[in-house]
Amino acid sequence: MTTAEAPLPAPLPEAIRPPSPPHTAGRRRAPRSGLWLLPPLLCITFALLYPLALVVWESFSPETGGQSLEVYRSTFDSEAFRSAVFTTVYIGLGATAGCLVLGFGLSLVIAFVPFTGSRLIGRFIDIFLSFPSFLITLALVFVYGSAGMVNGIWADATGAPDGPVDFLATPWGVLLAQITFFTPFVMRPLLAAFSQLDTSQLEIAASLGARPGRVIRQVILPEARPALVAGGSLVLVMSLNDFGIVLFTGAKDVVTLPLLVYTKAIFDYDYPAACVVAVVSVVLSVSLYLLYRAGAIGASGGHRAGA
Repeated sequence: MTTAEAPLPAPLPEAIRPPSPPHTAGRRRAPRSGLWLLPPLLCITFALLYPLALVVWESFSPETGGQSLEVYRSTFDSEAFRSAVFTTVYIGLGATAGCLVLGFGLSLVIAFVPFTGSRLIGRFIDIFLSFPSFLITLALVFVYGSAGMVNGIWADATGAPDGPVDFLATPWGVLLAQITFFTPFVMRPLLAAFSQLDTSQLEIAASLGARPGRVIRQVILPEARPALVAGGSLVLVMSLNDFGIVLFTGAKDVVTLPLLVYTKAIFDYDYPAACVVAVVSVVLSVSLYLLYRAGAIGASGGHRAGA
């Protein structure tokens, strides 16, 4: 006697079928989600890439017509251009170094030295970041300018016609203005990093007899390196492309690449040469930024590996 085979189950109705696997639905939605990338890509293209492409194209377009490297040759042979490149580099590197040293020292005092008003100063730094650069420069002019407060006090006290302070219209004055304005951009990430530092490490190091210099070098500095890299990179890029501070200090002998672009375009009406200087400024800024980031991150990684 043979047993009858069990009938196959009937297919489930459409309403109670289990949903498709998640990965299948994800594959179906993937092309649609890619459409959301088009609006930001179009905005970046028309707002940034297209104007930059026009500047590059104009730099290869001499006034005689056609496309050639003649504008680059004449610009590179100019003494004013070579001097502007050198001035831009040493002012950018000097301002970055000064901001790192001053910002690190001030951040240490605010974060680890207890005094009344430290929290208020930290909040003032956040407000300071919103100040325009020309405002800080004008404040320095009122204090250290040829007719500023310091020279006025000296003239009233001694009767001399001229005061002893006359450096604001020199490279040193530009460096002072940039360090004054850009230092809070280093302090902000440093203060954030110090707020997350475990103070028990400092107490243990102090209990073992470590001096403050050794504690800063071996405990605080390794934790602050990422913040120093971030702040220093930002200051370097802003200093290399600064225009307002150099212009408002009135330093006639300090001609940086952004100021040279302004001079070529506005006063000389030489737009191809201005575009060449602008292209060189972009390449120089990106190159120094990447070099600084690579060196700072490499030094940080080597120190941690050695530790």
